[in-house]
Amino acid sequence: MTEPRLVPIQLDAYKPLREIVFETLREAILSGKLEPGERLMEIQLAEEMGVSRTPVREAIRKLELEGFVVMIPRKGAYVAGISHKDVTDVFEVRAALEALAAGLAAERATDEEIEKLDRSLLAYSEQTNKQDIDGIVESDTGFHELLYKCSRNERLQSMITLLREIIQRVRTVSLSQPGRSKDAVEEHRQIVDAIAERNVELAQHLAREHIYNAENSMLNSLKGAPTKHD
Repeated sequence: MTEPRLVPIQLDAYKPLREIVFETLREAILSGKLEPGERLMEIQLAEEMGVSRTPVREAIRKLELEGFVVMIPRKGAYVAGISHKDVTDVFEVRAALEALAAGLAAERATDEEIEKLDRSLLAYSEQTNKQDIDGIVESDTGFHELLYKCSRNERLQSMITLLREIIQRVRTVSLSQPGRSKDAVEEHRQIVDAIAERNVELAQHLAREHIYNAENSMLNSLKGAPTKHD
């Protein structure tokens, strides 16, 4: 790393330091601040966060167990990339769940919830116009979380939660592609319109197409990019 991308750790009375360091590094990976294929240098990371090497070492081990980091013999720790299979696997599941959520939302969402979905689109559009990738990802995440809540299906929401980390990683990469966020806003608009019209089949179809488009964007970004060591 050529310049610091992590901020000094703020101690939390309710969490051990190793857990805070772990969460900080995981968030840096999810947000793309620490990029796929990048080597994780304990000393440098410790200096940036203002901590000793011990909690950093412990955090890296835990990140390895969760699949965010790969250890290469005689070379060290690297941020795990995202393989083609990772993308196709998660998008196959997500397409089915998103279509289900949109269909159920068309049946069950209240007028107030549909209005909230509309408002979230305005915020999304504003962030897209500013080209603020952090704001774009946050707006996209918020829209989909609202959609899941509108489904009134807690099991569906739980299943999506299990995929949260990998979804966030691919979401950040996908939405960073030129023009993708603007397309996503329009796709969201069409989904909300179908929900407002109580058109279950159309809402399902549009949600599925939206995820397929996001998958294509993600796969295009992987061409020539470093991926996970198998």
